[in-house]
Amino acid sequence: MRYNKIRKMDIANGPGVRISIFFQGCAFHCKNCFNPETWDFDSGKEFTDEEINTIIELAKPDHIVGLSILGGEPMHPKNIEATTKLAKRFKEAYPNKTIWSWSGFLFDEYLKDKEVVKYIDVLIDGQYKDELHDPTLKWKGSANQRVIDVQESLKKGEVILYED
Repeated sequence: MRYNKIRKMDIANGPGVRISIFFQGCAFHCKNCFNPETWDFDSGKEFTDEEINTIIELAKPDHIVGLSILGGEPMHPKNIEATTKLAKRFKEAYPNKTIWSWSGFLFDEYLKDKEVVKYIDVLIDGQYKDELHDPTLKWKGSANQRVIDVQESLKKGEVILYED
């Protein structure tokens, strides 16, 4: 499992000041993807417990409100184990800080039964579609994507959209 970069103070990928990690590897290759440098599963740096510990430490200050997990594709079968491990450790350390994640996989078709969703607060799902691009959308790049309140969706057994 590999990652592309860790941002220590990110204000673009979720509300407030967050730590963001961009996992390496994506098989979707969406047209005009904003992160094509993350497509190659063999690029980037090795993701180990040391990076998890670094993220946990970086998130200590009160002004850090959460963790954002992006890619590449953090939910790809090659990446989901490490994504789950990171999300679990983060929630154990900071139960009141939020985890946001982006995935081309759909929540209700692929992710709802995966362990990782137990730890994610908000998921933006669906592949980016360049023909549906809309720069006025909040937290997503194209109109087909959904901003999902994961914990409410799990409780109710249906997709509940996040409202901020």
